[in-house]
Amino acid sequence: MPLIIWPFRILYTLYALTWFILLMLLVFPFVLVASFWGKVKGGNFVYRVIRVWSGAWFFLVGIRPRNIYQSKPNPSQQYIFVINHISYLDAAILVETIRQPFRPLGKIEMSKIPIFGFIYRVCVVLVDRSNSEHRARSIRQLKSVLKKGISIMIFPEGTFNETDQPLKEFYDGAFRIAIETKTPIQPVLFLDAYERMHHKHLFSLNPGRCRSLFLPVVPVEGLTLAQVRELKEKVFRMMEAELITHGSPNRDILH
Repeated sequence: MPLIIWPFRILYTLYALTWFILLMLLVFPFVLVASFWGKVKGGNFVYRVIRVWSGAWFFLVGIRPRNIYQSKPNPSQQYIFVINHISYLDAAILVETIRQPFRPLGKIEMSKIPIFGFIYRVCVVLVDRSNSEHRARSIRQLKSVLKKGISIMIFPEGTFNETDQPLKEFYDGAFRIAIETKTPIQPVLFLDAYERMHHKHLFSLNPGRCRSLFLPVVPVEGLTLAQVRELKEKVFRMMEAELITHGSPNRDILH
């Protein structure tokens, strides 16, 4: 990036961060009240509040979310949403993209951030990947969420994709849960999140389009746990092919 652009990029990022914090402070009292309403009613309300927050923030910073549907989810159906993970913007994009009650699986480290961490704990099924007992408890919680009629979301790559490939290797978790609970998988691709904000550089944030592509739903009826790997590879190939078709991020470009 030309050096002359950096001052404007820094000013823009500071502007965006200021609105991020101010809007979060505005919604925090609503989240605090809703946290006493229980995991289902309270959690669903919090997501509606956060959707207002994210919509306002994206508008103010000039980021334009848009959903593209090869297959549109049925709002009365539960899904396991699996999405590629490439940017810190992914969390904000999520609530603009998935327009039905859901709970994501998220890293426990994020819950330590002041104010944001409290909201995060109310909304997310936390996982400590370094602790096998905690991972097992998170899986049980995700299954419990599905039984309550609420969808779940998992980044199957587990963390940011820092490879030179369109996708990082998937973990088994989402696909094992899908087979065990007979819940269909809804693959989604964030096509522009990397372009809007590089995961290594805070001041790479910039305005522009932010597309989410919903791929065809993958049913799991009749599958057994012996086919977890087969299911995982099928979804991986679907997502990889579409990323290549739409132009996967060029990681050699530093915004």
